[in-house]
Amino acid sequence: MRGRWPAGQRGVRRNANLNFLALVFFLLFVLPPTAFAAELPALTGRVVDNAGIIDAATRAALTQKLADFETKGSDQIVVATIPSLDGEEIEPYANRLFRFWKLGQAKENNGVLLLVAPNDRKMRIEVGYGLEGTLTDLHTKLIIENDMVPAFRAGDFSGGISRAVDDMVMVLEGNPEELEARGKRNQQAPFNSDDLFFAIFISIWAIIFFGSIAASILPPIFGQKLGPGRYRWLGMTFEPGRRSSSGGWSSGSSGGGWSSGGGGFSGGGGSSGGGGSSGSW
Repeated sequence: MRGRWPAGQRGVRRNANLNFLALVFFLLFVLPPTAFAAELPALTGRVVDNAGIIDAATRAALTQKLADFETKGSDQIVVATIPSLDGEEIEPYANRLFRFWKLGQAKENNGVLLLVAPNDRKMRIEVGYGLEGTLTDLHTKLIIENDMVPAFRAGDFSGGISRAVDDMVMVLEGNPEELEARGKRNQQAPFNSDDLFFAIFISIWAIIFFGSIAASILPPIFGQKLGPGRYRWLGMTFEPGRRSSSGGWSSGSSGGGWSSGGGGFSGGGGSSGGGGSSGSW
């Protein structure tokens, strides 16, 4: 009959379908998530600028600075840029790249990775487990927000990365005070004339509102009665019975500021425990 497969062909087709489903199951559930993640670049130096956002002079200066810093101690800082994360979050990507490159010494876990993905407008400072107590999440957040974000928004990738490296070196050399003080200064809100006008308006409104209440209560108590509902007090005549007012006002405020953190990444292994901070611009 037309439209029917012979028994042998039906069996072959069924086996092919089962094999296809088995392959899909293997790809989805057996292979690790990193099988579908963005590719990891090779470690070609202390500055791996695959996105091409660092000018040659800055790249050379950074390479020398990081080499000198590593020579003085054993901590290792590497700067990496990639065009895009290909849909992956920057936290797991940075951790994978950190462990793939095995930054820092094996027993020290004293590496730092500064990663920038310009097409995604994201950056991260990934800190090795051994340096988390020195280059803290607070420090990395300050570096991102005060050094990198303003410069990147202005299109100055070289300057932002260079300043970030300078501050990381400063903190790792045991001098975090300047970075912390700068962060506190930047947290102070600038003077805002709108806030001043609002405060004056509220003050005048409060004086009028509460003054009307006082004018209806105090004259009958302390003033001289002139007639029904009329009193003289402080050289003025009040008729509180002819006044009525109602209303209320409530205010609420919420403290603003920033909080430090590791960008929501948790988990460790390898030479990084997920310490550091992420940001965007």
